[in-house]
Amino acid sequence: MARIALILTPGFADWEYAFIAGTGAPFYGIETRFFAPAPGRFRSQGGLTVEVEAGLGSCRDWRPQVVAVIGGMIWESPEAPDLAGFVQARHAGGATVAGICGGTLALARAGLLNAVPHTSNSADFLGAHATGYTGAAFYRDSGAAVAAGRVVTAPGSAPVSFTCAVFEAAGLAAGSVAQFRALLAAEHR
Repeated sequence: MARIALILTPGFADWEYAFIAGTGAPFYGIETRFFAPAPGRFRSQGGLTVEVEAGLGSCRDWRPQVVAVIGGMIWESPEAPDLAGFVQARHAGGATVAGICGGTLALARAGLLNAVPHTSNSADFLGAHATGYTGAAFYRDSGAAVAAGRVVTAPGSAPVSFTCAVFEAAGLAAGSVAQFRALLAAEHR
């Protein structure tokens, strides 16, 4: 069974992980688990109280195919956790690393966006909030997720394409990914 790790922080964006967690296991047989840099009880951006019991060491030991860093306002603040070593090690170990919205800042700070096509909320967002980011030449102004070199990035407004790219990275069959995308796009026809 494929495995996807969802990394949450205080104030995480509720809508950015929901499709992965809500459909991965029940509909596609992908095991999803939640981890936090500082396990404990905290609230989402929308006010949902959660308790994340597993830390990054547990995530490393679980060996997921995809590690997805979920966004939230913390990533733009001095309280942002330093995930550089963790995401670098997961990527070097063969996992796909993914970031959406503020979660892209964790990847940029780790140097993972310096040499691959990527996106985020904007190029200025990365430049202003990610010390060490030198990948502006690879930035794509995209409203949808961008995947390259086992790195997936997306703006916060793209949870559906982010989910599709994460599912693809986890090995979900192309037909199932297309079916999922079509299902969620049906209301916009």
